[in-house]
Amino acid sequence: MTKIALQQDRLLDAIVLGRAGVDLYAREANTDMADISGFNKFVGGSAANIAVAISKLGGKTGFIGCVADDAFGGYVRGYMTEQGINLDGMMTDNSGSRTSVAFTEMKPNDCTVLIYRNKASDLTLKPEQVDPAYIAQSKMLVVTGTALSESPSREATLIAMEHARRSNTVVVLDVDYRPYSWRTDVDASIYYGIAAGLSDIVIGNREEFDMMETVLAPGNTDDDATADRFLRANTQVVIVKAGELGSKVYCKDGHKFQQGIFRVEVKKPFGSGDSFAGGLIWTLVNGGELEDGVKHGSAAAAINVSGNSCTEAMPTKEVLFDFIETREQDL
Repeated sequence: MTKIALQQDRLLDAIVLGRAGVDLYAREANTDMADISGFNKFVGGSAANIAVAISKLGGKTGFIGCVADDAFGGYVRGYMTEQGINLDGMMTDNSGSRTSVAFTEMKPNDCTVLIYRNKASDLTLKPEQVDPAYIAQSKMLVVTGTALSESPSREATLIAMEHARRSNTVVVLDVDYRPYSWRTDVDASIYYGIAAGLSDIVIGNREEFDMMETVLAPGNTDDDATADRFLRANTQVVIVKAGELGSKVYCKDGHKFQQGIFRVEVKKPFGSGDSFAGGLIWTLVNGGELEDGVKHGSAAAAINVSGNSCTEAMPTKEVLFDFIETREQDL
């Protein structure tokens, strides 16, 4: 069994860095976008989803990001505050940027998601707005990779990771690759490679690691080879997610294991990765074993994709443990 060494004398369990926006989910399930009569509004964005996931499980969570000085920005701030998330690192931009908005169908497969990110506020975060003292108050810094896609957010993200390394704050990179945010895979692989080298834990699916290996190992599909490539520099753990096939976990000391999925009736394909990260990180910051963290993450992912949103479908600790107990009794 594997534990991650963490500084215990910290006010926050985890600070999440990245985008927080608005998700508009179709009211009708299994309905094409053209035929949907309306949408239900929630807070979303990978970083916000992960922060809410950790907080709902009982973790003390902070956030680094930026929203617009508008009604949607205020809505995002208000909801995250209600969830108990510390927003000392959340900036407000009044330069004309906009809080990102996503419109989604509610289908288990072939689900259309329209994301509006022209002049996105989260990508206006500046290096000088990242406070090293704030990061030093946390056991973990969780970076979602879309923050690397554009300056000045890219530089702000990398300097936050540098600050975390200097303060012995464990760094987690959730790759969160969105091709539409990048010019080419080669461009993306350069900056993701730098970020991976600054991270203790790297989490991604096979397609995301394919992007990261665009230059170093084009065409590689061998997870073992991928893990060997990224378990260098500061990286202690690599997690390769494979959807219905579960996930493979590799540690720098040579230990590796696999985790299957919990089968549920899927209502939507998104939210699972953020729920997985939330369950994993919450377990680790509370001194749990890596193996239990991956199991909790897998269960949280299953609960989320069977729900009607991302943030509101994140489980509490009681819901998570009841779900696992029930499913394990059924095996």
